[in-house]
Amino acid sequence: MKTPFLLIVVLMALASVGPGPVHAQNADRNKPMNAEADALRYDDLKQTSVFTGNVVITKGSIIIRGERVEVKQDPEGYQQAVSIAAPGKLAYYRKKRDGLDEFIEGEGERIEYDSKQDVVKFTRNAVMRRYKGSVLADETTGSQINYDNKTDVFTVDGGPQNRSASNPSGRVRALLSPRIAASAAGGPVPAPAAPPVVLRASPAIDVDKK
Repeated sequence: MKTPFLLIVVLMALASVGPGPVHAQNADRNKPMNAEADALRYDDLKQTSVFTGNVVITKGSIIIRGERVEVKQDPEGYQQAVSIAAPGKLAYYRKKRDGLDEFIEGEGERIEYDSKQDVVKFTRNAVMRRYKGSVLADETTGSQINYDNKTDVFTVDGGPQNRSASNPSGRVRALLSPRIAASAAGGPVPAPAAPPVVLRASPAIDVDKK
């Protein structure tokens, strides 16, 4: 099976949703998963799908890209996806934060996503960014980054795998923008103070003559 850029609507098994009501913080994990790739190998017995060649996975607002993506489904219908980048490149992940005009974007040589736990892990040359609209707000780099979509908590590890010409120590690096208070960001702008009244001296005083 080798059709370039074949649009594959993932099999009914992959379109299954997990049990329970859909909450705001896990809306994406209950959406069906779709995929586009050059080739697909599906094993019904093991409930695995292996996509190869310019793979693009979408699941709600989630986008995962890589050269090879393996998707497994557990008996409850949740999926675990592992994306591997092509040599010299990075796999990609992006998700919209619920209820906000913000996006989480990340890259790594390997990306693992667990829809049941709603967590994502970036490994080797890992970088994660937070955008407010189209403006970069935060950026963190390390050898491994773990991000929990439910709690918006992430951990970053440094190490030898994170060494580069610009970062020979391999230490974690982060750019974190300050959070602006709601009143300052979206509250009403106070009206400017009125200028003080200036009294001017009159050159003459008219007096009524009787």
